[in-house]
Amino acid sequence: MQRVELVVRNTLDRERHNNPVTIRRDQLGMLPDSHEFALTLVDPSLPGRPEPSAELFQRQGGHETRRESNGAWIAYQLDDLDQDGLWDELFFMSDFAAGQSKVFYLYLGFHNRGWHVHRTHAAIGSYARHTVPFWESENIGWKLWYPTDIDVFGKRRPVLMSHRLYMENLDGYGVSATDVAYGSDIMQVGASFGGGGIGVFEDAKNPNVVSRPRFTARSLGTGFNAGPRSDTRYAFTVLANGPVRSIVRARTFNWDSGAGKYELEQMYSAYAGQSYATARVHFSVFNPDNPDTAFAVGMRKHLSETSFHKARGIVISGAPEAIRNQDDDGLRENSLMVDFVGTALVVPEKFSPEYVFVPTSEGNHVLRIKPNNERSFEYLIAAGWSEGTVNRTAAEFRDYTLRTAEEFNSPLELVGAKLEARPATRASE
Repeated sequence: MQRVELVVRNTLDRERHNNPVTIRRDQLGMLPDSHEFALTLVDPSLPGRPEPSAELFQRQGGHETRRESNGAWIAYQLDDLDQDGLWDELFFMSDFAAGQSKVFYLYLGFHNRGWHVHRTHAAIGSYARHTVPFWESENIGWKLWYPTDIDVFGKRRPVLMSHRLYMENLDGYGVSATDVAYGSDIMQVGASFGGGGIGVFEDAKNPNVVSRPRFTARSLGTGFNAGPRSDTRYAFTVLANGPVRSIVRARTFNWDSGAGKYELEQMYSAYAGQSYATARVHFSVFNPDNPDTAFAVGMRKHLSETSFHKARGIVISGAPEAIRNQDDDGLRENSLMVDFVGTALVVPEKFSPEYVFVPTSEGNHVLRIKPNNERSFEYLIAAGWSEGTVNRTAAEFRDYTLRTAEEFNSPLELVGAKLEARPATRASE
């Protein structure tokens, strides 16, 4: 049997828990052309699973994992991001000691045993009569009710539930009546950037004004655009759906700000066990009238903000909050007072982000980014609330965000990959 030894290094001088590992296909040039069932990822440092009980084996059938030795297979994904039928990234999550170079094995050989419960979810559903993308972890969920600015959903218990929202068209502000663990929407977006939204700084005379795709000369004044031929239009695709990472791609076309024309795509990712999502942004068309036009990414300042933290590339906002659907005024009592709701925005330092407060559109914390040759950047959004099981206070959420931001700025590195032979045996069994 053959296997590929992968060596992944933690570049930080502290431990990292449940961190994402992304290995591109082009980093594994030695890998033979192999079906997904012919690749099995093993962490040799983990204890092997015992033989399944008779009851479990009868319920799960022949695909159930059998007794393992010399490590355990771990949940991983082979994600096809460009949708050409070839996987582009090997993705998994793991723990690392400070400065550790950790070994994993990618075994080659047909092996169709092993189930893994999904801990993230992504989908596109018809929700309240229009198309909405959803992506979530067990702790926090996100959706694009508006096509460019993110709604945030807090869970009271670790659970995936967005499929219930869109399949049954449940009101996010009242869904706890269905199951209290589901939690509630915790972000009023309206005209704001919500839990995360993009735009461009293009007005040289007004450096704190941002042009945004859903607010154009033709837009309806309701936060939605006019017809897709005459105004900005959008298209959504699910690129990956669990178990440990789920990805939605959102494309923006035909955006005419009046001072420039733009098109872009964003890839939003949710991660198992985490309270953050990341986005990769690429402008395929970037034709501003003002050559000093810069990228913008922001989030809404919490109403009655009581906690605020700003560092290079990091903004955190939090407050006690009355959570309600403003469209339901006069229909039912649906206000929920919670002690704390916090959201955060992080842009890696390599993009040299600069903080700008944007007082319009209900008040927003925004980071300004000078365009690079690739016309691309990345950002991270995070959320926590006092009704959840993690990050329940301003201090806890701040610590989580700062730790996450340090890891986002220093991703785990693949430092070695080599093909080697091993005595014939099933991977980790």
